Amino acid sequence: MIDQERIVRAVEEILHAIGEDPRRDGIDRTPTRVAAMYAELFSGIDQDPREFLTVSYDEGARDTVTIRDIPFMSVCEHHLLPFFGSVHVAYVPSGRIVGISKLARAIECIARRPQMQERVTNQAADLLAEALQPQGAAVRVEAEHLCMTIRGVRAAGSRVITTAFRGIFKEDAAARAEFISLTSPRGAGS
Repeated sequence: MIDQERIVRAVEEILHAIGEDPRRDGIDRTPTRVAAMYAELFSGIDQDPREFLTVSYDEGARDTVTIRDIPFMSVCEHHLLPFFGSVHVAYVPSGRIVGISKLARAIECIARRPQMQERVTNQAADLLAEALQPQGAAVRVEAEHLCMTIRGVRAAGSRVITTAFRGIFKEDAAARAEFISLTSPRGAGS
């Protein structure tokens, strides 16, 4: 459970530390706003993403299901700054399929905690592999990291791409290449 009152006190202390007066008009409600924002941004901490994938349907499906451009936003655990972009997922069912909106909800749950992009990618692939028991699962995440674009190197517009493959996507280069093609900006279906 997120302790919003403690966050309020911490933000007040940060404001003092940077030379601001937390009681100043215009900034006086900032600690409360930040606490509410953190409760929203980190709402996945107390959730299990598997709960979104518990309902599936036996359709005898054996062909690849690909979902592109699932928007996501997370917070870098190193600087507590946002990173955001798109998640692309695919799985080859072993007969059972899951509602596609449930996949987006599970991704959001994984992202709504202090994270690293590599972990989001691997957790999503592991979740698909464990919860759906498919022949294979693939995840591709593309994101812009504010910790890289507004501070430090200030490489605005740069995007980080991470991938994770399980089952047939790890074993079969053609399946992997098809997934990359379908989820690349200039790939099929763009």
